[in-house]
Amino acid sequence: MVARASKISNADCLDRIVDRVHSEEPARSEKKGLARTFKASAVNDFYLDAELQDAFDFEEEEVDVEEEDRRGVIDDAVKQYLKEIGMYPLLTAEQELQLAERVSRGDLRARQQLIEANLRLVVSVAKRYSSQGLPLLDMIQEGNIGLMRAAQKFDYRRGFRFSTYATWWIRQSISRAIAEHSRTIHIPVHVVEFIYKIKRIARRIYQEQGIEALPEQIAAEVGLPKERIVELLSVSEQPVSLDAPVADDEQYHLADALEDTSMTPTVDEVSQKALRDSIEQAMTILNPRERTIIEMRYGLQDGHYHTLDEVSVEFKLTRERIRQIEVKALRKLRYP
Repeated sequence: MVARASKISNADCLDRIVDRVHSEEPARSEKKGLARTFKASAVNDFYLDAELQDAFDFEEEEVDVEEEDRRGVIDDAVKQYLKEIGMYPLLTAEQELQLAERVSRGDLRARQQLIEANLRLVVSVAKRYSSQGLPLLDMIQEGNIGLMRAAQKFDYRRGFRFSTYATWWIRQSISRAIAEHSRTIHIPVHVVEFIYKIKRIARRIYQEQGIEALPEQIAAEVGLPKERIVELLSVSEQPVSLDAPVADDEQYHLADALEDTSMTPTVDEVSQKALRDSIEQAMTILNPRERTIIEMRYGLQDGHYHTLDEVSVEFKLTRERIRQIEVKALRKLRYP
């Protein structure tokens, strides 16, 4: 029973670490293989063993500032920050263990050193969320908060590397910040996390069956009505700015490509003006009474087509007399 509980706990832990990444983050085959390996073995409860720790250890990853700058990924502020954190030395496993022991005894200086030595890890994780709607510096700041929480809660006696443990806290902190601040229309964090769960299920169905997941399939797995799944997927869509560029040169924007249905197209407007001018020119041959009757009967004044009864009341004439005047006026227009 204990072994089984340990397996479940280990598997859940790895799912949280690997699957916590948003649907836009590319999955890595190496992590999938490690996930299967980890689920098959019951190691220390909740944490990764030494083999997986090395695979997930981001401490040794150096950030090439010049290469990032050439690709236009970072701005001057980020580049300056990367230079500053590059001054903090990386830790060996032995140094990390010594610092962790001191942290457990309440040594604030040791905690500060442990945090500073792992600031590169935060950048490494934050860069994976670069398309999520928050500036990179903001995500790094949120990730640093998660790193500080990890340093406070880390238990060195379990025998794993600090970076393995801290990665989950960093990702959780960044994910919650994205859910809280990246959307124009705010969605509660618990709803955003449920949307991520739905998207993970949809990805798994696609990987297993090779087809896009239907709302009915997702609803059956999460135990919600299909309509609720459709609603959650629709609210997860991000609104797009009309000023968003549609070309690399940023000369054209989305608003330039969208038709305003409330406005008359320029071609139609020019044609209508030409028609009005032609009618106005033709009506000059009619006397004032004939002109007014034609304008009322054909809606040339206010767009309303008046009946013979309405026109007869206006001129205090019979319907038949109004009809005769109309016929005479039309004949003049047809044969000027």
